[in-house]
Amino acid sequence: MLNAALPAGAQGGPLEIWFQDEARVGQKGTHAYVWAPIGSRPLMVRDNRHDSAYIFGAICPDRAVGAAIVMPEVNAEAMSHHLKVIGAEVSPHAHAVLICDGAGWHQTGGRLRVPDNITLLSLPPYSPELNPMENVWHYLRENILCSRVWDTYDDIVDACSAAWRFLTDDPDRIRSIGTREWACVSL
Repeated sequence: MLNAALPAGAQGGPLEIWFQDEARVGQKGTHAYVWAPIGSRPLMVRDNRHDSAYIFGAICPDRAVGAAIVMPEVNAEAMSHHLKVIGAEVSPHAHAVLICDGAGWHQTGGRLRVPDNITLLSLPPYSPELNPMENVWHYLRENILCSRVWDTYDDIVDACSAAWRFLTDDPDRIRSIGTREWACVSL
């Protein structure tokens, strides 16, 4: 199945498996579960305003690298910018298979521009458990982005950037969260 999805120039060469997804981060945040004595309710802050930004993130667990951008909205143009960032992170002379969900802005054709060194491979519908990026978002929300109040949109963008740097500064964390036995390429 994978060989049929690859362009002729990519077959037989080095391949990288990447996973991609988007996450909304904003003032209308969520609470994380924390340890506390039975019967107590630890205090947490929650903002009821509605500004938000979107992290477009991708990881390659085998190389333990990631690529991300923070955008004000999700659409084909934003996804095209993200694909360009991913394409720059792919090893020279390698081809990336980018596994993503079936969102409308992930569909080829139309306004989406896919670099020559990337092939998009969609997951089956209603299967977020197959995408390790869902685990990345869960981890970052629970450990970095929860119980925060941001005053401005720029503060949200800065927090998203800092959370992504926290992830990518630890290659073992990327491998631990993102590695899946079924997602390896052996030649």
